[in-house]
Amino acid sequence: MARFVSAILLAVFSAVFTAGCNGQETALSTLKDAEHARIGVMVGSTGEAVAKARFPEADLQSFDDVMDGIAAMSSGQLDAVVISEPTAIHLLKLNREFTIIPEPLTNEDTAIALKKGDPEMLAALNRIIAELKSDGTLSDMKRRWLKADLSPYEDKSPQASTEGPVFKVGVTATREPVSFVDKNGKVSGHDAELARIIAARLKRPVEFFNMKFMALIPALQSGKIDCIISGMTATGERRKSVDFSEPYFANKQVMIVKKPVGDKNAAGLLYSVNDLYDKRIAVILGTTHDKWATKTFPKATVLHFKTPFDMILALKSGKADAAVYTYDEVAIFLREAKELAVLGEPLWSSQAAIGFNKESVELLAAFNRFLKHIRENGQYDDMVKRWMEKGDTVMPVIPPASTDEVLTVGILGDNGLPFAIVKDGKLIGFNVELLDRFGAFIGKRIKYDDMEFGSIIAAAATKKIDMVGATIAITEERKKRIAFSDPYHELHSVAFALKKNIAQYQKPTPPEKKGAFSAFFKGLGESFHSNIILENRYLLIWDGLKTTMVISVFSTILGTLLGGLVCFMRMSKKRLLNLPAQVYISVLRGIPVLVLLMLIYYVVFASVNISPVLVSVIAFGLNFAAYVAEIFRSGIEGVDKGQAEAGIAMGFTRAGTFVTIILPQTVRRIIPVYKGDFITLVKMTSIVGYIAVQDLTKASDIIRSRTFDAFFPLVMVAVLYFSISWFLMLSLDYLDKRTNPRLRRRNGGAA
Repeated sequence: MARFVSAILLAVFSAVFTAGCNGQETALSTLKDAEHARIGVMVGSTGEAVAKARFPEADLQSFDDVMDGIAAMSSGQLDAVVISEPTAIHLLKLNREFTIIPEPLTNEDTAIALKKGDPEMLAALNRIIAELKSDGTLSDMKRRWLKADLSPYEDKSPQASTEGPVFKVGVTATREPVSFVDKNGKVSGHDAELARIIAARLKRPVEFFNMKFMALIPALQSGKIDCIISGMTATGERRKSVDFSEPYFANKQVMIVKKPVGDKNAAGLLYSVNDLYDKRIAVILGTTHDKWATKTFPKATVLHFKTPFDMILALKSGKADAAVYTYDEVAIFLREAKELAVLGEPLWSSQAAIGFNKESVELLAAFNRFLKHIRENGQYDDMVKRWMEKGDTVMPVIPPASTDEVLTVGILGDNGLPFAIVKDGKLIGFNVELLDRFGAFIGKRIKYDDMEFGSIIAAAATKKIDMVGATIAITEERKKRIAFSDPYHELHSVAFALKKNIAQYQKPTPPEKKGAFSAFFKGLGESFHSNIILENRYLLIWDGLKTTMVISVFSTILGTLLGGLVCFMRMSKKRLLNLPAQVYISVLRGIPVLVLLMLIYYVVFASVNISPVLVSVIAFGLNFAAYVAEIFRSGIEGVDKGQAEAGIAMGFTRAGTFVTIILPQTVRRIIPVYKGDFITLVKMTSIVGYIAVQDLTKASDIIRSRTFDAFFPLVMVAVLYFSISWFLMLSLDYLDKRTNPRLRRRNGGAA
């Protein structure tokens, strides 16, 4: 018999494993490809409604949390997942195996939800949103939070008020960067800052209630929270239940898919510039490289920086996959940083020139004469040889003009060699020497104004400066704003990246023995560090573990005591006691525990300010009591009635007979069944996240939302739940031994 059962179990596991491994993934590149795909959607989201309408023949699968859908897609159970654009962009920053289909499913307005019938609060929220739009706060928040790179967030939340009624805000803090739990255990993100700003302007302290997305509106309707600020879209269906403020953010629902298995970019290697089509490209804001990257690669994430140094740092730290800039200006970095290299051939060539205000005709003509003069006398060639070819960093002595007349020249002090850089507190470089010599040529002193690239052309157009001395390329668009001199240098634009990411620098390595095991343990170590150690995330697990233990233990105590009372009523011959007990057992055993939990929190205690943990204890205790009552009854009825009669005949009271004779035998009989229901109770506590309780499962959801590691947190939580169950089973086994005479005698004999 044992062999037969083992064979069946082996067959079942083999079938499941084979089915999981053989599931064929469908490569999707357009929304049309998804018409018959397996698509994951979030329960209650607008993405769910849109997907149902857009893909009626697709296999839609609903999930409570974004990371559950991502885990399913990673394991090949889904072909695509529909989520909001900010969350999708953040996902791609951490998981290069995914990509976004360019065409959005829908455009939508994100607004604040509040309970119906509160026009005063609605007016206040609309007023604050209008103020934040007009003063640029919302635009600044979007820049700081909804960014395409992994640079640190800038939280500018105001000081919280300590007086007034608490402003209770419902959030789903597993959707970074909109709303998430940071390393300090604080609800953070774009919407969290917005909530704190609103609370400060209302002069009220703020409190966040982190719960499942589908539980937010019930919590609002029951008065558990004052509003929802968690990326919620104002739909017609939702307006039937709640009111919405004016929109504060224009959002999109997009579809993310896995990159094709055969896609060489899935491995992260760059073979040519064309492989940048969906990568993170670093550029200097406002340059021709910026416009080229944006136009050429609409699917790519274009990251804007102020200086070449920032771009290089982004490449080295892994925040960008490649950068596009002028070769001459990064050549020195490529020589010094051996880990960097040019990707492919130069992209294009352009002419560099000095910029002038369009009304500065005489000054422009003077510079052109000067440029012609130094080309003819060999001075220009000497400068090119020293700065461009040899890489000199020594400025020649150029006597300044003995005059009070000054030319203000806009320059980029961090442009980089060979053109301009600050060394020992002084500007040096090819452009600096060129301009100093021009000043001496026309008898005027040069005054440099170190500026940012984005403002230098505007400064020349408005006569804030006399000349643009930075290295800028001549373009038709720029000609509309300023005038250019004759070209003084030809610029070659290139893309460059880390050598380890460029295919041509990869050398084939012989396979190592036990490579699979090494890779496994290396990945395990990295997952442990990112999910447990980094940002002290183990504290989230510890807090969740304590909450799970508290709910489990106190629910068990409450359920056991209440179950004993219900059992007494159930076994009573009085109908007044027996009938309510039967109804209680039937109703509580027939209602799903999740429904019971939400009914108690949102209906029974709707008007009571009660801890969600206490509500969880009550709900699970009531549910457990219904099962325990029947366990007790079956155990008591299993004891022969003659023993009770014999006890009474011996002079025991009914209570004494029960405690002395019946109860010990009952406990011994029910322990095995009681243990099973007890462990089931412990595992059922994983649903308390629906009412804003941060238990063990909720802690893993928070961690997964930060790391986008689909599996390690789940495995870790499974191990912890097993450990809890195992420890509690040992405790009940000890109780079983203490109440089992045979085991006591056996242990005593062994002693």
